Amino acid sequence: MSSHFQLTDSQFEQDFQNASLDPKLFDHEAHLRLAWIHINAYGIDTAIDTIARQLKNYTKSLGAEDKYNETVTIAAIRAVYHFMLKSESDNFMDFIMEFPRLKLNFKELLSQHYGFDVFSNEEARITFIAPDLLPFE
Repeated sequence: MSSHFQLTDSQFEQDFQNASLDPKLFDHEAHLRLAWIHINAYGIDTAIDTIARQLKNYTKSLGAEDKYNETVTIAAIRAVYHFMLKSESDNFMDFIMEFPRLKLNFKELLSQHYGFDVFSNEEARITFIAPDLLPFE
């Protein structure tokens, strides 16, 4: 399998939850898709809690706990939610085409909210740091 899009939303969500998703399929776009699925199904607050917990479990199952970043995870979910509030799309593929910035310019998007590099900050990796420049809606 070469793309997470070859899985239905429910299969993708289940494979991720079970930590059986092929890590080659779990790229940045797949992270965004997971947020979109969870927000639609469970709401923003539950999506944040569930994805953070499942992502920690997933990275642990791969022996890659150092790849997890709490701030980036929550910021990405909140960014997806922000654009979902403006979206007319009823599926993720249309959504990401409607807002390609989430996929193509994500680091630049976060730099509008954070005055420091959240990707390399050790504190941001282990605990959520609220934006210091522009809050998430």
